[in-house]
Amino acid sequence: MLFRHALATAAISALLAAGAVAQTTVTATSTREFSLIGLGSTETAQINVLNLATTSASGASASCAGTIAFLNAIGTAILPSTSFTLTSGQISSVSLPFASAGAGQGRVHTVIRGVITLNQTPNVPCRLVSSLEVYDSTTGVTHSTSNSAAITPIGPISRPQGELVP
Repeated sequence: MLFRHALATAAISALLAAGAVAQTTVTATSTREFSLIGLGSTETAQINVLNLATTSASGASASCAGTIAFLNAIGTAILPSTSFTLTSGQISSVSLPFASAGAGQGRVHTVIRGVITLNQTPNVPCRLVSSLEVYDSTTGVTHSTSNSAAITPIGPISRPQGELVP
């Protein structure tokens, strides 16, 4: 009887150990959608992303990965999305000049929106902040900007007081 109990305990332990080894990493996805903005014939829209995360206490290096896309007013992608992978402190920007916005011949204004999709692996620090700006294509003067709160989809985080997360 004691032998059967020991054998059953060993079998259960082996199954639990095999299950722990067979686990896979799950990635969470979150999306940040900017509101609709107008883009004139002399303007360029640009989405900027920055990873503010630092290396974790356990030594995991900060990394944010995802895509940036521009959509027209009805939600159709204007261009293929652009991928990014950012380590701590890195910035990536994607620009959309009016000529590439698909406004149609003879039009001097169109409406677009920007979308950021973030894919994060558990236990990998990522704190993405972003902005959408519209600037004069010739002079570079910024006409408008829209900032987002940090996107931090996984795990316990600490935020500066008053910071909002979508």
